[in-house]
Parts: sequence; C-alpha cells; structure tokens
Amino acid sequence: METGAFAMAKVAFIGLGVMGFPMAGHLKVRGGHDVTVYNRTSAKAERWAAEFGGRAAATPAEAAKGQEFVFACVGNDDDLRSVTTGKDGAFETIASGAVFIDNTTASAEVARELYAAASAKGARFIDAPVSGGQAGAENGVLTVMCGGDAEAFDRARPIIEAYARMVGLMGPAGAGQLTKMINQICIAGLVQGLAEGIHFGKKAGLDIERVIDVISKGAAGSWQMENRHKTMNAGKYDFGFAVDWMRKDLDIVLAEARRNGAKLPVTALVDQFYAEVQALGGNRWDTSSLLARLEK
Repeated sequence: METGAFAMAKVAFIGLGVMGFPMAGHLKVRGGHDVTVYNRTSAKAERWAAEFGGRAAATPAEAAKGQEFVFACVGNDDDLRSVTTGKDGAFETIASGAVFIDNTTASAEVARELYAAASAKGARFIDAPVSGGQAGAENGVLTVMCGGDAEAFDRARPIIEAYARMVGLMGPAGAGQLTKMINQICIAGLVQGLAEGIHFGKKAGLDIERVIDVISKGAAGSWQMENRHKTMNAGKYDFGFAVDWMRKDLDIVLAEARRNGAKLPVTALVDQFYAEVQALGGNRWDTSSLLARLEK
C-alpha cells in the first residue's frame, strides 16, 4: 500500500476487534503513522504489534499519552466510558490539543458527554461511527460519519482517510451517531423487503436469480440486493454484519426515537423480527437472515 501524502502523526488505537484490528493496520501501513494500540485482551494487541510493527500499551491511558490522535472502536456506551473516563482511561493522559476519534457505534448522548469531557482536558472529540462492515474495514473503504467541531474534523480527516472511502462532517457532537442511526434504519427496512421479495418469489415458483437479474437493474436495485441475494437464496448467512450487532444498533435507534419523538414503526417491527432470528440461534448470522424466519 502507498504511504499517505500527509506527514506522519503519533496515533493510538483502542479496541482491536474485527473492525479495529484492520483499521489500526491501515493507519500504520497506508497512512504511514506511528501507531500504539491497546486491547482489553493483551494478546491481540501483541499480535497486532508483531504483524504491523507498532507498539502495544498496557492501558488506554498509556496508549493515549503523548499522542496527537487517539482512536477507539469498542462495543457500546459503557465500554467507551471505560476506555475514556474510566480508571486508566485515555482521558487521564490525553494531551491538550489532541483529537479523540470514536469509531464505536454508540448513542448520541455518550458522544455529547465525551465531547464535554474531552473539552475540559483541552482536547477535541469526534464521534465517527462507520459503515461498511468487516470487509470495508479490511479493505480500507469504510464510510465515516462524523460529529464535532470543523477545526478538529479538518485535522483528523486526512488521518481517518487511511481506512475510509468517504468521510463527512454531519454536524456538532452526536451528529455522526445520529447519521449512523439513519443508516441502520434504512438497512433494516430494505433487508426485510428483500427477504419478503425472495420468499414470495420462491413461493411463486420463480427462478430467483433470473428475477433479481432483471429487477436489480431498475428502481428496486440496492447494495443489499446486489451483494446478498445469492447467499440469501442459498440459505447462507455468514457473510457480514451480525444480527446481535444489528439489534444493539437498533436498540440505540429506538431509544433515540423515544427521545426525539420520531415514529419508526417499520424499524421497531424489524427489530422484533431480528429477535425471532436470535431465537432460531442466528445471533451470529448476518442481517440478511431475516429470510430465515420467513422460511422456518
């Protein structure tokens, strides 16, 4: 991979799951940055350091110390608080003027809370959830939706671009998370429609491949149709974003809708359909497994 056109920066990355591990790798290899990593399971941080040539830190505070940019990609709001404002968290040592970029899909509420906490330390905070799944992370082509100050975003953007295809500032703190919620709302209803279409086609005795080949070229076409119809038709659901993760995200969406008064009847219904998929044992199946509950 080519080294980025921007100067090397001192960077920390906290959280090396299926997304964070390759994202941190792109910051080191494609971005050409000096990267220190932290992971709750230290063996994974050591493995990352051995593979990419960076350093592993024992705590988030140690990882963040002296860095210009600190990234995080963890599980949920509580995990995020733990690695930032918790004991040995990154905010204990984060430098004045440093930018904290949070790639976790979390609530807009925690984004605003941590923006304020970072500001009190003289640092900047950007909520920057991503879309594109594990494949997008591995290939460095994620879409990154940011909330925060324009000045901090302008500084962080060339660093983020090491693992992204699209990076946008959506508004003030929390706006990145709200945009990710819209992303998940749109996916939920769309996948249910695709599942029902394939299910209907099978019941009608049609050749699904032939049907999709035709309708995908028209107004019904979508990324989900293009990339998931073959595996859905074959009853294979291990090709992407897990149902457990989608339910976590939809829980955040529906909680925010209760706060802001948005009406999301289809999203709420599809969330319950995903609960049925979990009851079938499909916790780790990808989100296209909505078809499985129709065929049970």
